[in-house]
Amino acid sequence: MSTARDIMTPDVTCVRSEESVVDAARRMVERDVGALPVLGPDGRVRGMLTDRDIVVRVVAEGRDPAACTAGELIRGELLTVGADDSLALVLELMADRRVRRVPVVDGSVLVGIIAQADVARRLPDGTVGDLVSDVSRAT
Repeated sequence: MSTARDIMTPDVTCVRSEESVVDAARRMVERDVGALPVLGPDGRVRGMLTDRDIVVRVVAEGRDPAACTAGELIRGELLTVGADDSLALVLELMADRRVRRVPVVDGSVLVGIIAQADVARRLPDGTVGDLVSDVSRAT
């Protein structure tokens, strides 16, 4: 059976919780990604920051992105999966929690990320369609 490690993207670009939203946005542009894991002072992943978070919770509210930190935008409970968790479990969790990206940890160390794009590149069309449908369903 396949595991999270088999389809994850390793070498994830992150942002530290104390870094500004401007720094995070620039990093997203440089890496052409829509989300970054946010690391706490201890180096552990604390949350995910998305381009949507920046638009909705900073720009639309008229906040100064240079004065706002990535850590201020973390909300909700973070979903992570273990590197050796089964792919079936990963897909189930992503669908149930309706998340498009999930950090992959080995112990408490961030080792990768699984995004819908990773699923699309590596799994059969039916599986991809099911995941996209589940993640996109209305609440």
